[in-house]
Amino acid sequence: MQKGKVILAIVVARLLIGLIRLWGRSKGSSLPGMLALKICPEITGFLACQSRQGVILVSGTNGKTTTNNMLAQIMKKAGYRVVVNYEGANLITGVATALIKAADIKGKLEGDYAILEVDEAALPRIAQEVRPKMVILTNFFRDQLDRYGEIDKTIAVLCGTLSKLPETSLILNADDPLVAQFERKTGLPVVYYGLGRHEKVITASSGIKEAKFCPLCGIKLTYAYYHYGQIGNYYCTGCGFARPQPRVEGFQVKTGQKTVNCLVCCPKGVVSLNLPVYGLYNLYNALAALTASLNLNLNWPAAISALQSYTPVIGRMERYNFQGKPVFLNLVKNPAGFNEGLAALLETREVSDVYLAINDLDADGRDISWLWDVDFEKLADKKEYFNIFICTGTRGEEIALRLKYANLPVDKIKICPNQKGAVKEVLSGIGKTAFLLTTYTALTPTEKFLMKIAQKERTYEAERMSSIS
Repeated sequence: MQKGKVILAIVVARLLIGLIRLWGRSKGSSLPGMLALKICPEITGFLACQSRQGVILVSGTNGKTTTNNMLAQIMKKAGYRVVVNYEGANLITGVATALIKAADIKGKLEGDYAILEVDEAALPRIAQEVRPKMVILTNFFRDQLDRYGEIDKTIAVLCGTLSKLPETSLILNADDPLVAQFERKTGLPVVYYGLGRHEKVITASSGIKEAKFCPLCGIKLTYAYYHYGQIGNYYCTGCGFARPQPRVEGFQVKTGQKTVNCLVCCPKGVVSLNLPVYGLYNLYNALAALTASLNLNLNWPAAISALQSYTPVIGRMERYNFQGKPVFLNLVKNPAGFNEGLAALLETREVSDVYLAINDLDADGRDISWLWDVDFEKLADKKEYFNIFICTGTRGEEIALRLKYANLPVDKIKICPNQKGAVKEVLSGIGKTAFLLTTYTALTPTEKFLMKIAQKERTYEAERMSSIS
């Protein structure tokens, strides 16, 4: 590789990052990397492979941003210097930008680990370039069909890529059959994490399931119980494929409005984990990060401590306060993730104001038919918990129609084309809590409006926004 190309790519990218920040148009997380890759196509692998102890990739449909950042926080607390794409820009361009921010002008990168969130579609290319030490897979759900196509095709490509990386180990979600199949289909060393049975498991099939059939033989899977979607305790009567025993497993789960707690069983013993974030899905993210840290022989008490002081990044159940009113901001991008967001609404058991910002731009996915697979009907059964639903975004009318067909009261549904006005209205509602659920391109504008009129709650130092630390 020509050193001159590396230096030129970094100089151009850094100048663009500075200009973008000066203009205040965005965080500059993708375009600089795009230009750098045009100048030096190999720059991602060149920079990432300089990390002294290797590259860790985090991928899957839901939870990769949170898992990635949780693991980074654990490693920082353990004293490692880590390179991280905190902003969640997880395509090849965003990954390149994060690495360029961490390198010096001559292309030298000082770090112990590179911990990189990677989009499923970008994983094959990035994995081939950076030769990861470890890959963490969270789950697989239907996500933006117009961009990815069917899940089976995506998984087949990923299995093919990973099987050619014999030095890579996998951290897999035991409770998702679509993820668990990677052990047999790649032949790589695997460590599993998962959740045991708890009081809120679902014993009957309900909602959207991405894996009704065994990924190995095609026979219909049998479930002892579900956590959500196809995530649960499954087995195949045809070939014997079944939920593997996790090395790190959570049990005795308790959820609250702002927290989720459980006991964690692993070779180190049993320990209590108290997360300052809501949701069963966040518990899965924490278990994934803990399993990776265990596999890397990191200090276990320090790992638990790091997670218990974790602060969500933008749109991952971020907490704000508006004149004493709790406000939650969450990204939704597919039925499974949206259903978990709705579960948070119901968990409060008090009257809430709800903001739904749905866009259909390229980054969101043009096909929004997935909204009809979201279980809004469960809100209708608890309509007394909701004061108003403010619908906005380029497809605000579509989400309002979906709520109507879910039998929610029409007088509680309002379309507000102006997004800024919609934020103000939901915060000013008479509900005791406000929930703001947005698709990808609606997230940043919503956050900007929130930051102007509400206070963000913090439980950890805001140091994580630097690319290397």
